[in-house]
Amino acid sequence: MNDCCTPGSGRRYDLVVVGAGSAGFSAAITAAGAGAKVALIGHGTIGGTCVNVGCVPSKAMIRAAESIHGAKSANRFPGVTGSAKVKNWTQLIAAKDNLVEGLRQKKYADLLPEYENINYFDEGSARVVEGGVQIGERVIVAPKIIVATGGRPSLPPIKGIDEVSTLDSTELLDLKTLPKSLIFIGAGYIGSELALMMARMGVEVTIICRSRLLPGAEPEISEALTESFRAEGVAMYCGSTYDACHQDHSGVTICIEHEGERLELTAESLAVMTGRTPNTEGLGLENAGVALDSRGAIVVGDNMQTSNPAIYAAGDVTNRDQFVYMAAYGAKLAARNAVASGAEVYDKSAMPWVVFTDPQVAGVGLSEAEARQAGFEVKTSIVPLDQVPRALAARDTRGLIKLVADRNTDKLLGGQIMAPEGSDSIQTLAMALKFEMTAKALGETIFPYLTTVEGLKLAAQTFDKDVTKLSCCAG
Repeated sequence: MNDCCTPGSGRRYDLVVVGAGSAGFSAAITAAGAGAKVALIGHGTIGGTCVNVGCVPSKAMIRAAESIHGAKSANRFPGVTGSAKVKNWTQLIAAKDNLVEGLRQKKYADLLPEYENINYFDEGSARVVEGGVQIGERVIVAPKIIVATGGRPSLPPIKGIDEVSTLDSTELLDLKTLPKSLIFIGAGYIGSELALMMARMGVEVTIICRSRLLPGAEPEISEALTESFRAEGVAMYCGSTYDACHQDHSGVTICIEHEGERLELTAESLAVMTGRTPNTEGLGLENAGVALDSRGAIVVGDNMQTSNPAIYAAGDVTNRDQFVYMAAYGAKLAARNAVASGAEVYDKSAMPWVVFTDPQVAGVGLSEAEARQAGFEVKTSIVPLDQVPRALAARDTRGLIKLVADRNTDKLLGGQIMAPEGSDSIQTLAMALKFEMTAKALGETIFPYLTTVEGLKLAAQTFDKDVTKLSCCAG
């Protein structure tokens, strides 16, 4: 704790930020940069979800799993063979923990002394009260508040789930021993990433989901990714319902309905990846007149302001996008609007997103269904990766690229990529959308040869040409 303010002491701040994760730090640093005096309240582990239990540890473990798969799949090249496996799970987990601790210290704790206008409080849970925020017996006085307390994994209402062995995403990444089998419930981006990771670590993995793998992705991509998962031995039960589970000496069994058949599936544990709950309990938001939605998330307007004009919110605790970079972005807007009387508006029109499966899935802008729902007359193009020279040279043609454009104006509306290097390619399309490029303009742009991102050019040309009839670089 750098400073304190006891009731009646007269010390006031311009802004109180509750939560010291990515959104909280973004808000505090932005406000301090504008000359405001900021009180930053921990309300949980410093660094929040991303560095501690989310992005950083999961991507570290996913990369480790990719190295195993890369060795095993080396035989796709004639005359090459390879193999790899987990030799010491404890050592791998320790390395992940060391990475987390180092980044938490370097990117969060060590930054605090660099900002004289920020005072950090780490005294337990916070509560919004009249005139400020209370932590313990202290009341920190400020005219404006930003809530950035994040979210946590949640359990679905399945009969018996409280009585069986379950793992959420946090617990899965902290396992002390590698299990032999897991059943994943839920196939959103968290479930998909971690399920494939565990399968590549040598775990027998089954996925159960009510709709399809990555339900927010284009159907063509969801179908292609499902086939890729199955090719790696992951059992898939998409379009299933589940209503009960129990545990005995053989493990945890979940009862599902799949394609009209009643099935019982058993594994060591259930990995439950069915959603997250905003951390709004105990904050006193109801008494402060802050509206919540049906999930318990804070409802914010485009300026990140809540129904109480003195209180703003950002990040996973809100009803906005659940990405760490969008949390930081929203927090910057909230801080500027709160302390500088700004009128900045949350804009997600060119917001890229990435799912770190393998192949990776990335997108930006509107999907085909979203574009039609928005009233556009739509045209689409799809290029399978077997038309992208980079993929042919790598002997890995799993995936495709799909673009969506306005049929009347040729303006690009969105697109999605499924490719081993899709995460590093999507930003090019994000820039194209940001600057309102047409499909024709994208197709006429010079791209470097033998890159995955060149697939965007081919996809843009596919609106008007048959790219299978073009020679290399001829477009």
